[in-house]
Formats: sequence, structure tokens, C-alpha cells
Amino acid sequence: MNSRKIKLFTTTAIATILLAACSANSTSNSTTSSANTDSTVLRIADQGIFSAGGTVTTSEGTFDPANQWEETGAGQTSHVDHANVLYQVPKDETEAPMIFLHGYGQSRMGWQTTPDGRDGWSDYFLKEGHSVYLVDQPRRGEAGQTSVAGTISTKTLDQRWYTQFRIGRWENGQSEVYDNSQFPNDEESLNQFFRQMTPDTGMQSDMGADYDNEVVSRALAETIDEVYERTGKKAIVVTHSQGGAAGWTAARYTDNIGAIVAIEPGGAPSTDSNEFKAIVEKNIPVTFYYGDYIDNGDADIQATGMWQAMRQTAYDFADAIEKEGGNASVVDLPKEGIEGNTHFMFQDKNSDEIAAHIEDWLKENVA
Repeated sequence: MNSRKIKLFTTTAIATILLAACSANSTSNSTTSSANTDSTVLRIADQGIFSAGGTVTTSEGTFDPANQWEETGAGQTSHVDHANVLYQVPKDETEAPMIFLHGYGQSRMGWQTTPDGRDGWSDYFLKEGHSVYLVDQPRRGEAGQTSVAGTISTKTLDQRWYTQFRIGRWENGQSEVYDNSQFPNDEESLNQFFRQMTPDTGMQSDMGADYDNEVVSRALAETIDEVYERTGKKAIVVTHSQGGAAGWTAARYTDNIGAIVAIEPGGAPSTDSNEFKAIVEKNIPVTFYYGDYIDNGDADIQATGMWQAMRQTAYDFADAIEKEGGNASVVDLPKEGIEGNTHFMFQDKNSDEIAAHIEDWLKENVA
């Protein structure tokens, strides 16, 4: 091959390579551009973990650095009874921040995923433009340090809570969900659901009887104030089940609650309570959400009557708030045409539908 042909071949080869590179770069840019405009892609601008609230206990005596294994803990401290908060801030933050507090036997994990592996509510509301703050309450999950000694039960109690949570009947070693149930009841989903349960390090009871609402409420209030310091905005507080009590009481200790969304709380404040007075005085919008199998629950199961009574307190509360000129409502999902939801509506198969219902309520009721 002569030098002219070699030069022509080299030039052509380089041109081909450059063209291929440009094409690849164009494809890459196109893919990146598509990802940046895809509403299903979750883009996080900031995330982290912090602790809020809590106390420090100190033992009598003097700590001896030459004998750090001394058994009594003389002169040492323990940082206890705080909340542990995981937060994420979306790239396109357009809405009020949301704080999520779990219920009995749970941790923040319940907001992050579902038993069948779908995205949890934390991702849903991030995509709607809310920053999210997921709380492990004092003495639970990653906030396990406690000022009081508890007993970690080894009792086999899965079916107790399955029944209490209105998932269905447990018969002959099998899960039998109720008609039209939205609970993801395949074997692996049920396995994942039960493995979300986690103990409270400060309780002696395996029924939640010695749950310390005051400790949890103060840590929640500290979390709410910290979120206000970070964002300059009042937070929407989303509570579940037993955590609902802390949401009401926290209203006494902070002025920075923008609204309360109570998912099947164990009850609502009475009209003569300090919690009721605080919510009225601070004009906090409140909404309750209750699922299915309450009016039409299994009459043989104690939980049916319990849930009817607990939901009635929500109706009484909402009526009383309205008479005071406030804003409160009860969403009974079956009456909205949304059937089949358990106590864990945020993990049921239609969890996104309920999240969308809540987002609509927020847009209409929260400044």
C-alpha cells in the first residue's frame, strides 16, 4: 500500500471513530436528558441522619480512665431517650416537609417499603416534592438507648398482631385474609411483613401497656422544631397507630406543626384534654384515615369492637374541632369507595391510591 492510500485509510478510520464517538455521546446525552425529565425517577438533593431530643443520665462517682471496664459505670454518662431521624430532600422540593412516626412494634422501615417490595410512602411523597423525615421513636429501632430497663420478649406473637391489625383470620396455621383484601398475602410478603416487627427496649409489657407517650412526644416535638430550623417551614406530621398519641401530645410542645395526618390512631384527644386545647389554639388542620373491616369486621374477633370504638373517638374529635371553628375530618375509606384496607394501608397493594388521596387533602387544607 502506497503512502497516499495509507494516509487516506488513516483519515477515514479516524473519521469513523469520531463519528461513532459522537453518536455514542449523543445517545448518552439523550438518555441522560430522558432520565432528567422522567417523573418516575427520584432525584435526591440531600440526605442524612440526626438524633433529636433525649436526655443524658450520669452515674454517681468518678470515671477512672485507667479502669474503663469497671462494672458499675461510676461517673459515666449515657445519651438516651432520643429520636433517630433519617431524612431525604428531593431535588425539586416544592411542598411542605413531612415527618413520619410509626406505631407499636414498628420502626421507620414501614414507611420505606412494602411487604411485596414496592416503594413505600417516603418515596411517593418525595416524588410529590416533599422532603421526608422518618422517625425511629425513642427506645425503638436505631434509637434503642433507654433510661429504663425493658424486657425483650421471646413470645411467639405474630398471629396476635396479624389479628389486631385486621388483616384477616389465622386458621389452621394459615393466613386467611378478608374478602377484597388489599394486603399482599403471598407467603414471602407475609414473611417480610412479620420481620418488620421490632421490640421496644424500654417496655416490660409485650402489649404496649407501658409505652411512654411523654418521652416519645417530647422527642417528636424536638424533631419538628429541628425540621423547622432546617427548612423554615412547618411540618406535616404523619402518625400511625400508637404513634398517633405522640402526635397529639407533641402539639403541646411545639408551634411548628403544619398539619396532622393520623393513620388509624388508637384514639383521639378528649375535648377537655390539653392536647385538644393546643390543637384548637394553634389552628392545626387534622385528618384521620381508617380502613376496611371495621363496620363489616369479624364479630368473633375482639379487635372489631375495639376499632369501632377507637374510630368513634376520631368522629367525636372532628365534630368538636369543627364547633371550635377548626379544621378536622375523618376519611372512612370504604365510604370513599376504597375497599380492602388493613391497619397498614400504607403497605397494602393500593398504598399509592391512598397516598394520592392524602396529597389532595394536603393541597386543599394546608397553606
